[in-house]
Amino acid sequence: MVATYSELLKQECGARLGTDADEFIRFIVEGAGRMERLLDDLLLYARAGNLEGAARINRIDAGLALDAALLNLHTSIERSGATVTRGELPSVAMHESHLIQVLQNLIGNAMKYKGPEKPIIHVSSRREGDLWRFAVSDNGIGIAPDFHKQIFGVFKRLHGAEYPGTGIGLAICAKTIERYGGRIWVESAPGKGSTFFFEVP
Repeated sequence: MVATYSELLKQECGARLGTDADEFIRFIVEGAGRMERLLDDLLLYARAGNLEGAARINRIDAGLALDAALLNLHTSIERSGATVTRGELPSVAMHESHLIQVLQNLIGNAMKYKGPEKPIIHVSSRREGDLWRFAVSDNGIGIAPDFHKQIFGVFKRLHGAEYPGTGIGLAICAKTIERYGGRIWVESAPGKGSTFFFEVP
């Protein structure tokens, strides 16, 4: 409503209010948009730990979940010129929407925090005892070791307004994976890209 009525105010009264008012209204609309994205992400975060119906979880093909994530990211992939490749991916016991959300978040971040080159992203997996270890690697700007754990907290952003986002995406990934008894972490260095790993039973 804040955004809608601000736009209406601009259309109906913009000429009479002057150029300063146009700028103020723009700030209101942008602020309302950020608030909406934040509330959407907080809702996703709250739902990430919900495993209702866990007894009915079927095995899902991680390759198909990746296909769905890439379809959701189609516009961003085209805009960034990203190349996304994959290794052989297993079937895992997860809700499909949860795995799609995790992969979409990690691949989306790889495009967002790209370096000077076009993003090159590779998704792979390997068996580790009773676990499947997934890896999402990129050639982006990288992350200093001091921040490797911090980035998985809510509202933990390293770059401020330089990059868009609410600082909740990786927290959603962590909460989701941990609810399945798994874990998530990153190996990275500034200027050398990042590899995000997550393990699920």
